[in-house]
Amino acid sequence: MKKRLWSVILALCLMLSVFALGEGAKEGMWYEVFVYSYSDSDGDGIGDLRGLISKLDYIQYMGYTGIWLMPVMPSPSYHKYDVTDYFDIDPAYGTLDDMRELVSECHARGIRVIIDLVVNHTSTRHKWFQLAATSLRFGNLTNKYIGYYNFRQTGGSGYARLDNTGWFYEEQFSGGNMPDLNLENPDVKRQIEKIMRFWLTDVDVDGFRLDAVTSYMSTTAGSIEFLSWLNDAAKAIKPDCYIVGEAWTSLGVISEYYQSGVDSFFLFPASQAEGYIVTSIKAAAPAESYVKALLATEQAIPEGIIAPFLGNHDTGRTVGLLQARSDPDKAKFAEGILNMFPGSVFTYYGEEIGMVGSGVDPNKRIGMYWADGEITTPPPGATRTEYAYPGVYEQMEDENSLLSYCRRINLLKAANPVVMQGRTEAVQVEKTCCVLRRFTEDDECLIAINFDRENPASVSLTGAYTLAGELEIAQESASVETADGTSLLTLPPYGIALLRTTEN
Repeated sequence: MKKRLWSVILALCLMLSVFALGEGAKEGMWYEVFVYSYSDSDGDGIGDLRGLISKLDYIQYMGYTGIWLMPVMPSPSYHKYDVTDYFDIDPAYGTLDDMRELVSECHARGIRVIIDLVVNHTSTRHKWFQLAATSLRFGNLTNKYIGYYNFRQTGGSGYARLDNTGWFYEEQFSGGNMPDLNLENPDVKRQIEKIMRFWLTDVDVDGFRLDAVTSYMSTTAGSIEFLSWLNDAAKAIKPDCYIVGEAWTSLGVISEYYQSGVDSFFLFPASQAEGYIVTSIKAAAPAESYVKALLATEQAIPEGIIAPFLGNHDTGRTVGLLQARSDPDKAKFAEGILNMFPGSVFTYYGEEIGMVGSGVDPNKRIGMYWADGEITTPPPGATRTEYAYPGVYEQMEDENSLLSYCRRINLLKAANPVVMQGRTEAVQVEKTCCVLRRFTEDDECLIAINFDRENPASVSLTGAYTLAGELEIAQESASVETADGTSLLTLPPYGIALLRTTEN
């Protein structure tokens, strides 16, 4: 009880500063939550919206300014990417009133809420598909709902047979009973607009995460055209809503998708074991590798908000891919350099405490570890549950924990929004150390990073600078000494520092 009260008090102290950042700002520190595995309020072992509401003080304490909820609409699956009703909440999670209360409580804390919007496909149990299937079985081809999907009378790759008929329906995600919608159908578009209006106005969410955008149409150009329509329709309803798309592809193709006008697309090239962050840490010249990737990203995406992340519900968790089960310093540093990318950084629940999980998808979505005895039941199909680091409450009491480090990241960025909102130029780049200038029209700072985990780094800078904040790994602090118009910066191993000129 004392730990939770302490959490609440500290969260309230942060309210004004975090709210100031969240007000009107789409860039921020976003937190992905799988409701099923987050917090259970009614004792059935499954996370729910009321459980999430009970943890909002923690999320605010951590400094997250936005929450992305994986699908919350009714669905026959545990993951809920096969929607049966776009206008309700899955009963396992609660009610629409619970959802409205969640959004209201988040807004009171300066936290924005976006939800997964799955429009590439529905469940076969959705009433649109059921009505279409019934008509086809009886030979009635005039039912408008047939045109909501892509039916044909020949099979082939990407098509599944409709039971007891000679018809086949498009299903790009095979075996999941998730038939693709015909997104060229004007009626389907009107339905999507109606769905967005409901969630943006009636429930008052702040935007959407769009699932599987590269699967919308058969070509990239077609998907971009549809995204442009969807973005315009959403912004006509709520002009400041934030939309981020899942385009699991290369940087070059992701940059094309920004032509749609959608605010963000997840930066998949930065994620996972082969992504920019992990490969930079492992590289022979890590600072050079990191800066090259960062500048290439900004060059490819000159407009729009970059959305970097390390892992999500579809990927292996970061601690495992870093081989850091017994190496929290490496996990901290990975979070640190990820968050020195501009834009909206997304953190998957449990990454801030070093949860692990790989293999089948349910293993990547196990219960949030609050404390022994406060963990939800593993999702169906999970083959392994493992927790490499202590739970939330224990890590909150340890100023050297991964959780405490992640909190310091968020607070540092909240105090220095230019880190998220600016562009980058390289000031100095050496093998294991770099200094970057992050700037907007009316603000700027320097970001200095030491990739050497064993040795400190010294950097000489022209001009008078002061330390504006730092992320240290082992209680070793950075320092700046200024004399005769030159500043000497000393960074500890794995140290990250923000510098501002003395005139700022």
